[in-house]
Amino acid sequence: MSIAFFDSGIGGLTVLQEAMRRLPGENFLYFADTLHVPYGTKTLNEVKRYVQQSAELIMKEQVDALVVACNTGTSAAIEELRNTYSHIPVIGMEPAVKPAVRRSHEAGRRVLVFATSLTLSLTKYHDLVDRVDDHKVVDSMPLPELVQYCEQLMFDPQEIEAYFRGKLAGINLDSYGTIVLGCTHFPYYKNILHHLLPPHIELIDGTGGTVDRLCDMLDLPKVPRAAESSVNTSSQTSVPPITFMCSDGNPAYLDKMAQALKYLQSLHA
Repeated sequence: MSIAFFDSGIGGLTVLQEAMRRLPGENFLYFADTLHVPYGTKTLNEVKRYVQQSAELIMKEQVDALVVACNTGTSAAIEELRNTYSHIPVIGMEPAVKPAVRRSHEAGRRVLVFATSLTLSLTKYHDLVDRVDDHKVVDSMPLPELVQYCEQLMFDPQEIEAYFRGKLAGINLDSYGTIVLGCTHFPYYKNILHHLLPPHIELIDGTGGTVDRLCDMLDLPKVPRAAESSVNTSSQTSVPPITFMCSDGNPAYLDKMAQALKYLQSLHA
């Protein structure tokens, strides 16, 4: 079975990595819209157009499912994609606000959502928060620069910690129990955030839930999520086949995607 993953850049590799670990018998295609990255600073209509154009290119590869591994792309265009490609499962992402709110009730603390500016401005996000945030505990913070850092493979702990410290200056972190990583680029920085944040703060994202949904839609067995399993991606004896594609056809970016995936795997080694 051929499963396609799509993002504006390398962020969606965080979702692909989890799918590789849990579905080692499948074939994977990863498409990055390098002509238009990042999406988070674009207009809604622009993102809709870019997503549709990218999906047209992906569908030429005869895939069996499409995962929009991009919170901004999902918010902007998932319904149009599902209507256009109703013959296959089209799985989107949303910030993991619902589980974060549930955990906040248990811990008695607030929730902070990190995402792109566009995601946080869209009706889909506000509807999600309104639906689950009965006690008004959710706050939001745009981190558009973090996508650019990730696209530049900027993972130096000192530089990134300085960026986070600047963004979080003046915020009482003791009042927060959960931070939601609402962009697929952001899990690249989980280890740095764990080192920086107070130990009581939990980081969550939508990666595991998205792969759960993919398994359900394709009627595939669910291997436990990474946090629930002692098996690392790096320890697997076989690596599922991956085809990398990008909208500008730049070979250097194809190499960057391979480097980024290798970096992600090293975080779980």
